[in-house]
Amino acid sequence: MRRRPALKKPAVAVRGIAREEFARRRRQLMRLMGRDSIAIVPASPVRLRNGDVEYPYRQDSDFHYLTGFGEPEAVAVLVPGREQAEYILFVRERDAARETWDGRRAGPEGATARFGADDAFPVTDVDEILPGLLENRTRVFYAMGTHPEFDQRVLGWVNGLRAQAKHGRHPPQEMVALDHVLHDMRLFKSRGELELMRAAAGIAARAHLRAMRFCRPGRNEYELMAEILHEFHRNRADASYHPIVGGGANACILHYRENDQVLEDGDLVLIDAGCELQCYASDITRTFPVNGRFTPEQRALYEVVLDANRAATACVKPGNHWNDPHEAAVRTITQGLVKLGLLRGRVKTLIKTEAYRRFYMHRTGHWLGMDVHDVGDYRIGEAWRVLEPGMVLTIEPGIYIAPGARGVPRRFQGIGIRIEDDVAVTREGCEVLTAGVPHAPEEIESLVGGS
Repeated sequence: MRRRPALKKPAVAVRGIAREEFARRRRQLMRLMGRDSIAIVPASPVRLRNGDVEYPYRQDSDFHYLTGFGEPEAVAVLVPGREQAEYILFVRERDAARETWDGRRAGPEGATARFGADDAFPVTDVDEILPGLLENRTRVFYAMGTHPEFDQRVLGWVNGLRAQAKHGRHPPQEMVALDHVLHDMRLFKSRGELELMRAAAGIAARAHLRAMRFCRPGRNEYELMAEILHEFHRNRADASYHPIVGGGANACILHYRENDQVLEDGDLVLIDAGCELQCYASDITRTFPVNGRFTPEQRALYEVVLDANRAATACVKPGNHWNDPHEAAVRTITQGLVKLGLLRGRVKTLIKTEAYRRFYMHRTGHWLGMDVHDVGDYRIGEAWRVLEPGMVLTIEPGIYIAPGARGVPRRFQGIGIRIEDDVAVTREGCEVLTAGVPHAPEEIESLVGGS
């Protein structure tokens, strides 16, 4: 009888983003905005799951990026060049009764003492104070549409000033998309951010290893998900998205969510699961045999996807374009499918006609950071963006052959495979943040089932 290896203790807690880094971000944003501007950034509202039960609160990424403040019902205001205070926070007041029910609050005093605000006010005073801050400012930087319920308040403040223009008040003349400026800042990760992302990747890697060791025929998809979530939570992290645990043909459903089927002997299982640590995400996918041994057909397809992962990762380097890894993955997958007889024709023609999309229908990656599908432009004008140090992206090629696929030998049907890593662009090339969970077939086989 095999014994499960002893689980390692949770990792030592990593240091979060320093208060000075939040201040540097605000200064950088204000330089980009220019004088005579103002930025308004609301916190995420509390959302109801059902009845009076709230979803677990997660702060708005832009708000957290600039403030590090984790409470709802808050508004951050940046007013470049204002002598009294350039950075103002509106927050909930201290309230002993509400704090007994809902948890501690920083209050205006904590907003200045602990979170670096130049000045802070009760959020109940925002309608009274903010119009005065808007006055005599030429441009308002605001992310319209992100929080539609807050949009009306901002428009109300601006329109209220415009209505009083004949009385000598000077309203802003231009609304500018804050997200366009701020999201380009977020695309480039600092040393502190990369440290958090390495830690998040390490936790997620250990969770995948744990699921592999736990896996055996007859266990359920949700049991593997439970192992994943246990490892996240024991390291003070949370899931960055609902995990995908797809056994057999379920792996051919890209956003499979049910996670409620028995894992069958002879099938593969695909796990796409990442964690979020202090608002920074990881995103990993591994595919492995339920019984610990690939069949010849499974291994043949798996090695095509693995080759595509490696070819795409090799393209992640400064000076290359965003699309280079995708083109490398498409070329490798198309060549592999031709070699296996699943596509017929010249590779160049098959790529040009996108014949590969029958089996590989998504792109090879996305930006990664505070959001799983993180912010940042993929094109600058008509050209693909050039990769630069500090950017982090996923590399996730796959092959999916649904049951009953026409013209495909039965032995290949019902197989879905994806191999996903998180990759940071460095000065010399790239760093695979998720290298802690292997993807070589032999290593996978040695892990599954606790061996």
